Amino acid sequence: MEEKQTEISTLGEFGLIDRITRDFPLRNASSHKGVGDDAAVIGFGDKEALVTTDLLLEGIHFDLRYVPLRHLGYKAAVVNFSDIYAMNGCPRQITVSLGISSRFTVEHIEELYAGIRLACEQYGVDLVGGDTSASVTGLVISITCLGEADKDKIVYRDGARPTDLICVSGDLGAAYMGLQLLERENRVAVNSAPDFQPDFSGKEYLLERQLKPEARRDIIEALAENGIRPTSMMDVSDGLSSELLHICKSSGVGCRVYEDRIPIDYQTAIMAEEFNMNLVMTAMNGGEDYELLFTVPLADSEKIDRIKGVTMIGYITKPELGAAMVTRDGGEIEIRAQGWNAFTDATPAASAQTSEAEGSSSVEA
Repeated sequence: MEEKQTEISTLGEFGLIDRITRDFPLRNASSHKGVGDDAAVIGFGDKEALVTTDLLLEGIHFDLRYVPLRHLGYKAAVVNFSDIYAMNGCPRQITVSLGISSRFTVEHIEELYAGIRLACEQYGVDLVGGDTSASVTGLVISITCLGEADKDKIVYRDGARPTDLICVSGDLGAAYMGLQLLERENRVAVNSAPDFQPDFSGKEYLLERQLKPEARRDIIEALAENGIRPTSMMDVSDGLSSELLHICKSSGVGCRVYEDRIPIDYQTAIMAEEFNMNLVMTAMNGGEDYELLFTVPLADSEKIDRIKGVTMIGYITKPELGAAMVTRDGGEIEIRAQGWNAFTDATPAASAQTSEAEGSSSVEA
């Protein structure tokens, strides 16, 4: 029997806020005052404050036909943590603002916040405030994350220099293939009997990468333990091609990455073949991996070799050499990137465009 659902109007705005935030204890000494006043009070002492904001819109960034609310809450929080780690910082606090349409009940919002709470517990982050409003366009989620870092340890996008090594954590393209899999099964379900059950056996990793990504705190900790301060760094949210171009533009450099060095998981390769997609293009252009892309001085190569889960994929060049991928046969393909554009790409599937042309003269994101 389905549980009785509670209309949000029965609690009101403040009653809803009290209910969904009651299980968020403060974990950080810098969180002086959290939810319950006109503003949060946060002290950072001698450290630099880092602030990032992410906006997620139903129908643009997520589809609730196949994205569970708990997973959505977790992911919405973690992608903000990832931005702070990409600055070589540590996330400390978040504020969460929601636009809620009338089809959502209190229990729905509690489920969303259960995912946010799990993310906060996993990464030691405090929920310190936010806002709620009615929405006529579905669910809207806006999360702002505050972090901290020592002034001399913050890493920007503009520090890469010629001969620096280009490194990336984890593997690439799995989140995009997970999205393709979810969309395919959803299309099949629409035209199937009501008791249709999608078959995801053997593809769990792809689904996890799309629905429940993790921020790479472990890589930041490993870099610090090995005495490595990257010269530039970003997280891979819009695709490797796009992020490489961001670093090159900000740093005023070029780059060379090697096709056979791009880290790709076996399940990603199998799904790309099943969808008849170019595997390397998928890995280069697929978004939402939330891995860390960073550069380090050539002298740190042996230290990087000691860090599990990091692959050296290329090196930084002089700007006049441009940005290119070196193919297995020694040729070069120019790297180009348009990236994910929320104003032109109107569906979740468009968040990671993949070129399928084997003989393409460019790599596009």
